[in-house]
Amino acid sequence: MGSSSGAAGGSMLACGVCPHGCRLHEGSFGICGARTVRSGKVASLSYGQATSLALDPVEKKPFARFHPGSMILSYGSYGCNLRCSFCQNSDISMVDAAGSLPTYFMSPENLIERAIELRAQGNIGVAFTYNEPFIAPEYLMDAARRARGEGLASAAVTNGYVAKPVWDEALSHLDALNIDLKCFSEEGYRLLGAPGGLAVVKRSIETALEAGVHVEVTTLVVPGFSDDEELFERECAWIASLDPSTPLHISRFFPAYRMIGAQPTPPAVLGLFQSIAKRYLAHVYLGNV
Repeated sequence: MGSSSGAAGGSMLACGVCPHGCRLHEGSFGICGARTVRSGKVASLSYGQATSLALDPVEKKPFARFHPGSMILSYGSYGCNLRCSFCQNSDISMVDAAGSLPTYFMSPENLIERAIELRAQGNIGVAFTYNEPFIAPEYLMDAARRARGEGLASAAVTNGYVAKPVWDEALSHLDALNIDLKCFSEEGYRLLGAPGGLAVVKRSIETALEAGVHVEVTTLVVPGFSDDEELFERECAWIASLDPSTPLHISRFFPAYRMIGAQPTPPAVLGLFQSIAKRYLAHVYLGNV
């Protein structure tokens, strides 16, 4: 992977899309592997570079209470600004622009044209998903603006580790968010390479709810990482303090990426966490079971 720092290539510029604030020069990559400096400006390398495009049930994102029973055109690219050892999509999230992952260009106009074509199959709009969409916010917002102009919904599935100005601007273009709350401790986020991550993601959830965007939260229960009962109860209480009707998805971990030798989340743990969540929240769902 390319470095986010180095002496070669002229002056350094700070990327402002996430809290990492990577300092970049011509030809280097940020932590996400998808941003660099071109012609003296920080630019997205993954703009419109599609790795995945599929018409999915909206529940698969997952959204349980946003147009249930509908379909949504799901777009994914590559790269991510976190480094989760348990990543469930590492084949696209943990690669960078120098990799050999096949991509094809899908302009915002073409994406929305495809979404319109799929209306007859129940499509309600577009979802930016599969990898972290906010490492290419330019594309997300360009496509979401066009979607709204055509009466289509826009949704994003994100880790929420996004710089406040970028997040706040995007909220005016999005109809729904599923935000991954990886754990409920700053120590946990430091292990993911995201200093201050819990505070940032909490702020993202709070401001999205305040903006009137439909928000659902997902927590992947990873053995040894996010399976602490006390911390999970604090998480549920905190979400309830914002809005107890916020849907929470409790997702089962399966061995992946750097945790390929681990065991899946025991069903009993999922059941326990579901019972804890239901004490605080009106809408609790189990995923990957």
